[in-house]
Amino acid sequence: MNVTASTKQSGRLQTAYQVGTAIDWPARTQVPIATAAPVESSASRLKPVRGIGLVERLVAAAAIVALSPLMLLIAVAIRLERPGGPVFYRQERVGLDRRQAYAGSPGSAANRRKTRGYGMVFRIWKFRTMVPDAERLTGPVWAKEDDPRATSVGRILRRLRLDELPQLFNVVAGEMRLIGPRPERPHFVEQLCRDIPEYAQRMKVPPGITGLAQVEREYDSSVEDVRTKVKYDLFYARHRCGLMDLKILLKTVDVVLTGKGAH
Repeated sequence: MNVTASTKQSGRLQTAYQVGTAIDWPARTQVPIATAAPVESSASRLKPVRGIGLVERLVAAAAIVALSPLMLLIAVAIRLERPGGPVFYRQERVGLDRRQAYAGSPGSAANRRKTRGYGMVFRIWKFRTMVPDAERLTGPVWAKEDDPRATSVGRILRRLRLDELPQLFNVVAGEMRLIGPRPERPHFVEQLCRDIPEYAQRMKVPPGITGLAQVEREYDSSVEDVRTKVKYDLFYARHRCGLMDLKILLKTVDVVLTGKGAH
């Protein structure tokens, strides 16, 4: 795909999320980032970062209350499948790159001290979908289709994306937004920043529970999957607005109800 064609496709994506027409870019192609539409190397085109607002935290808190019966049911199902096993799973993820986003702001030096690698490291909450110590022998590895490490309940939760619900607590804590690029593990961030030049730019905006890349693509299972998703993340970072967030939320509901895109 040449740059002109990719630019036209990017325009159709922008139209879809700002006007309301159907999305047709990129359909199911794996386009190397180097051949995609030109992307500025600096972060100057990214929308200003304002952190996690009080309103969004209140929305997340209200969602926790509204979804508490479902979350309780999920917890019971996990516990029944593996009595005595943990219900929740916490894992380190790399979030907002505060060294750049808040350079010169009060407390920026403290933020730098808390930052490891390319962004702020925090611990994400998830419902457990895999057996305990799933990576004890292998170390960090990509999840894959029909992953043998997943439990029976876990496969259902992953297909419907319900394992992400506890991250509402991360939003309340101000570590994530409802909408934004998905945070990745430090091990993979270091690899991806080496392999994909533009990857670090996606950490100039707060991470989210769901995002444009998540509703348009499947779970990451390789560097090539991430290479494609980066274009969606950068598109969102440059064009994000209330209308786009609303459309992503609505499409997230469709993904949850249909299981589209999940392994």
